[in-house]
Order: sequence, then structure tokens, then C-alpha cells
Amino acid sequence: MPIYQLPNEPLFPHASEAEADGLVAIGGDLSEKRLIAAYASGIFPWYSDNDPILWWSPDPRLVLYPDRFKLSKSLKQKINRKTFNIRVDFAFEEVVENCAKTKRTAQDGTWITEEMKEAYIKLFNRGLAHSIETWEGNKLVGGLYGISLGAAFFGESMFHKRADASKVAFYYLAEMCKKWNFAFIDCQVTNPHLLSLGAEEIMRDEFLDTLADAIEEPTHQGKWEFNI
Repeated sequence: MPIYQLPNEPLFPHASEAEADGLVAIGGDLSEKRLIAAYASGIFPWYSDNDPILWWSPDPRLVLYPDRFKLSKSLKQKINRKTFNIRVDFAFEEVVENCAKTKRTAQDGTWITEEMKEAYIKLFNRGLAHSIETWEGNKLVGGLYGISLGAAFFGESMFHKRADASKVAFYYLAEMCKKWNFAFIDCQVTNPHLLSLGAEEIMRDEFLDTLADAIEEPTHQGKWEFNI
């Protein structure tokens, strides 16, 4: 299949037209309109500093259904002991910065470029991007961020400076999404860590069908509050 060069308008080919590796299109920009159109179409950006903007829709897709989070005994004990304080949308930019600096196995550098940071901060200021954060006193020790559209949350990245700090953030994200009847948390690409927390692979066609329904629901736009 051809790889599409995106036009100036925030338009995308159908995600089912992706290459075997999930690549859908090249180019365009990271404007708010284009990013919203991408996520609503089951597509997300992922590229390095020296690359053009690359847009992906992998098959299979990794998702977590909020009521299927796997809470291990040890993690449950840590949550019950209130090892960490939880804040939401309190230090979004700091979470993004920490995610960008975190070294990943078999990954040279970061895909969270300066251009990406600026784009997601703009979405945060619009009330469409959110961070779930774990704190020790006044020190941020873990968290994650992503995009919320309709009844879907699109996870982007996570980090931890203390054992299980990102897992605790993910648990509370799942609890919030469960409370608000979100259809799924998009985890994008399969990895063993997320599988261990209950994420599962589904075929792209199933993902797109579920997404189409989720996008029709009202978006929880604005600053989120932690009230679990």
C-alpha cells in the first residue's frame, strides 16, 4: 500500500490503509486540529528528531479496558498504605519532561521531541490532555499523560523514579476511566509491562469500531480533579 504524504488540511487516510508495520502517513504538522483528527481516526504520531512526522495505526492494537486492570497483591498493599500522593493535571509539563528524559530499553534517544512537547501542552491548555501523577511530599516521582476524547483515553507515555510509581498512576487512571464509563485506554504498541497490568491486544478493525462509538460520547474536557 502507498504511504500518504499529508496535505495542509488536517485529513488522514483511513487507518486500515496502513502499512504492515502500522505506518499510515508522513508529514503534516502537530496542530491541535490535526492531532485531534488523528486520535479520533485511530492514528497517532511517533517519530524521532531527525525524521519527518510519522503517523501510525498498528495492528493489533494494545488497549486496557478499565475494569480489567490487574491489581497485584503487592501493588494493592502499596496503594492501601498510601505510599504516594495522587494529583491530576497539577504538573503536566513536568510529567511530559520526565517522560522525555526517561531511558527506554532498546530505544536510542526520545520520540518526545520539543515539537511534541509544545503540541501536547497546547492540548493540555485546551483541557484535552491530562496527567496522572504520583508524589512523595513535594517531589514528583512518577506519572503518565495522554489525550481524552469522548469516552476514550489515549495514553502517550509514563515514567517512574520510585518502584511502582507509574503503576499506581495507571491504576488510578483506570479507576477514573471506569467511573466515567470510558470504553478503553489506548496503550498503542504492545509491551510486556502493560500486558502484565491487564492490557490486551485487539485487532485494528475491532479497535476502530469501538473507537467510533467512544468518540460520539461527551468529552471530559477541562482540568480533571482527583476524587476516587
